[in-house]
Amino acid sequence: MKSKDVKKKAATKPADKEEPTSKGKRGFWSQAGQTLLIPALAVFTGLVFGAIIIIITDAHVLAAYKNFFSAPGAALLSTIEAVFGAYGALFTGAFGSPVTLVKAIQAYAATGDNALLLKAIYPFTESLVTATPYIFAGLAVALGFRCGLFNIGAEGQFFIGALCSAYVGYAFRMPWYIHLPLAILAGALGGAIWGAIPGYLKAVTGAHEVVNTIMMNWIAFRLSDWLLTGPMMASGYRPVTPVIADTAFLPRIFSDPLRFNAGFFLALAVAALVYWFLFKTTLGFEIRAVGTNPDAARYAGMSVTRTFVLVMTLSGALAGLAGASQVLGVDHWVGQGFSAGYGFDSIALALLGKSHPIGVVLAALLFGFLRGGATRMQSMAGIPIDIISVIQGFVIIFVAAPAIIRAIYRLRVARVEETVLTLGWGK
Repeated sequence: MKSKDVKKKAATKPADKEEPTSKGKRGFWSQAGQTLLIPALAVFTGLVFGAIIIIITDAHVLAAYKNFFSAPGAALLSTIEAVFGAYGALFTGAFGSPVTLVKAIQAYAATGDNALLLKAIYPFTESLVTATPYIFAGLAVALGFRCGLFNIGAEGQFFIGALCSAYVGYAFRMPWYIHLPLAILAGALGGAIWGAIPGYLKAVTGAHEVVNTIMMNWIAFRLSDWLLTGPMMASGYRPVTPVIADTAFLPRIFSDPLRFNAGFFLALAVAALVYWFLFKTTLGFEIRAVGTNPDAARYAGMSVTRTFVLVMTLSGALAGLAGASQVLGVDHWVGQGFSAGYGFDSIALALLGKSHPIGVVLAALLFGFLRGGATRMQSMAGIPIDIISVIQGFVIIFVAAPAIIRAIYRLRVARVEETVLTLGWGK
């Protein structure tokens, strides 16, 4: 009996050794699942609330509900048509029609003509084009959040970066392998300088970065108005810059009319670089440490002053790259009202992405698809384009308040949940 017990214990030892590994794997996938589950449910809940807004603002649906007791089926059918019609138009506007895509692929295989294929993938590529500056600008704000800084100046830095890139693009003539990198660097440098100023004021004088970046935004807006109606104005009456030279264009992946260009892949590369910088380098660790507790970081020998200036400079450079990508890859000139709110939307992107580079990329893609489908939803379903902003607002609210999602869907609270908060006012 004793020998059998010993053999049983010996046989169970390898299993005991393997158990922590399997538990570790299950713990990782469980944590990853919980991390992705909350944003996914937040997006779903935002779409549900968006559907409610669509229903209560649709005149045909409201008219059908006036006769609900006499014709309930007609009212419900009208509701379904309104919601599915709106979201169907949103989907096809953001991704394209699957039926059209299949037919285009068949036509291309039969004839070799890619005209229909390019037309079929146009909506999807336009969504990626819209997402490209969102990725850069979202990374800019997220990097500031990691250091406990609230960079509201991404809009102004976006403008300055775009103007600097445009100037280098049209004022110089040189080979593309010099001209294009120089125009990109000019945009990053312009945004970096615009971000470094409030960073320096924060570090040296203690002036709050929120106030300083807002003021720098207005300076950038008025400066761009003066430049576009004066020194940088093209010939004619429109307040726009001259068109940049072909050698400064970001190369397009497909032929016209598709505007999808290499800027999207540059944005992904920069996101990977920011991830490596934040989580794989000593300087990135210092940035995160200062963002978590600047007093403890200072006690540990880290320079909080240098970190503030560095982060705001890098944040401005990323926002400047957003403007450069829009100029060099899409518009090829700068005009008044050029930004369309990319810098301000980036604050929501950073919150939605939990200030993590991967999360920012996913949030930027979501916003790109929502914006890409908004126009078609308006034209086909007759839904005001502002409904997209309402849906975005609902999504941000639910992501920013995960307790609401957990309460709605009765989810357990995760044991470890990483949060990134900015410093208090005046700190």
